[in-house]
Amino acid sequence: MGNCASSLIQGLEYYKGVDGNSPPVSGIMHNVIGGYRLSDIKVAAAFDVDRRKVGKDVSEAVFAEPNCTIRFSSVPKTGVEVLKGPVLDGIGETTKDFFIADPRQKPVSVRKALEDSGAEILVNYLPVGSEQAVRFYVQEALDAGVAVVNCIPVFIASDPAWGNKFKERGIPIIGDDIKSQVGATITHRVLAKLFADRGVKIERMYQLNFGGNADFLNMLERSRVKSKKISKTEAVQSNLPAPMPGDQIHIGPSDYVPFMKDKKVCYLRIEGKKFGDVPVTLECRLDVEDSPNSAGIVVDAIRCAKIALDRKTGGPLTSASAYFMKHPAQQFPDDVCREMVEEFIAGKRER
Repeated sequence: MGNCASSLIQGLEYYKGVDGNSPPVSGIMHNVIGGYRLSDIKVAAAFDVDRRKVGKDVSEAVFAEPNCTIRFSSVPKTGVEVLKGPVLDGIGETTKDFFIADPRQKPVSVRKALEDSGAEILVNYLPVGSEQAVRFYVQEALDAGVAVVNCIPVFIASDPAWGNKFKERGIPIIGDDIKSQVGATITHRVLAKLFADRGVKIERMYQLNFGGNADFLNMLERSRVKSKKISKTEAVQSNLPAPMPGDQIHIGPSDYVPFMKDKKVCYLRIEGKKFGDVPVTLECRLDVEDSPNSAGIVVDAIRCAKIALDRKTGGPLTSASAYFMKHPAQQFPDDVCREMVEEFIAGKRER
């Protein structure tokens, strides 16, 4: 129930009047997917470990500290109480004083809560580096027969062993690691591909990101960032004709600046050689509110997962994972991914 969940849940209220007869509106890619509007997405259950959220209605919890994302919509009372989940490795060394876990609040059975609530899809917004916690929640979802949208870089959908588990159970999963609406990764991918498509040889590049939310504080613990760096780097490398040497590419979180709150700033630099081996350099600064950037993608991922449930399609969803996530099992260029998702929504078989 952190910042990303707050933006997602605010968005369900903000766009509740949008349907198939509405003109295209700002902020969402699809008014309707498979007959489902954003207002058809309902919160059935919610989990957190912070005592400032546990026991509260979701409508209160999304605005409780330490959440700091922008408020763009009110959220009416949902009747859904935030439940205490297991901490496991969800709280890191740098966030142990930031999140306030009350040991007197005992964790619930996640599987039972999912089953009792009638939840169909679990959206994973755990902190980066929560390897044990992610695997725990994913297994609980599997046992409860619930689909998964894995928004963080713990590799589940892209791991063949986990992918086979979902396929065998006939349960869909979309993952791994959300690729924000207009974020650092998608921007970097597009610009790097532009260089490559125009015949420019890229010699070196970097992507530096910093912000002031709990995600950036958590990622100050560098041991928790290993999979994040892999996910972001592979997402960009996959758009190039050949992978760059590791010492010529740097992509990853850089620092935590508390007063920035949920704002994220990304600096990109790409250096290459064009016609006649003449140098060319591009520098770009991207400034975004981080969590709504994620929510704009997750609303489509949720609805694609629901379509897969309706069609009884199990396992990792190739098209949705490739388009919505940084680290899918199979990478494709973004224009191809988009076409694949549109084909999936229209009912065509996955490629």
